[in-house]
Amino acid sequence: MARALVPLAEGFEEIEAVSIIDILRRGGVEVQSAYLPGEFATDLVTGANGITIQADGPLATVVVEEYDAIVLPGGWGGTNRLAEDPTAQRLLKEFAAAGKWVAAMCAAPYALHVAGVLSKRYTCYPGVEEQIRPEDRVADEKVVVDGKVITSQGPGTAICFALAIVRQLVGEESYRTVKEGTLSTWC
Repeated sequence: MARALVPLAEGFEEIEAVSIIDILRRGGVEVQSAYLPGEFATDLVTGANGITIQADGPLATVVVEEYDAIVLPGGWGGTNRLAEDPTAQRLLKEFAAAGKWVAAMCAAPYALHVAGVLSKRYTCYPGVEEQIRPEDRVADEKVVVDGKVITSQGPGTAICFALAIVRQLVGEESYRTVKEGTLSTWC
């Protein structure tokens, strides 16, 4: 069974995190959420809109070899913490170096950029590209898959983003089943 890690940093975008976890699980991916060490080191992580989600465990204990992908929800607060956190940055580099999938949406491609693992072609929430590489942002696609990196634009594209990850980790049949079952025909 495919496994994905979803780090939850204080200030994450709730719609994105829940959509990612839900769609991946529907698609047959085992998902583990993790909280960051430091100032907010607790399994109860509060998102950008005041919704608290209980993470499965600490990011500090993650073993890269046990996962197929790392998937970052956006939200500027969470993204900045992921970009500044040494553990998160180390893991992003290790996932990429091991040839595993690295995915981020909304503002979170910025954390990939800081880690040096963002692909040439990417998309993100409009305006975030100014902190990355504006000339390489693909503005007219909900989801961009470039090599082993998957990026997406924002809350309204979260289901499409997660479906793209299901397609890569589990395959076309699971992708179609979840897409049809969730009435996500716009993806």
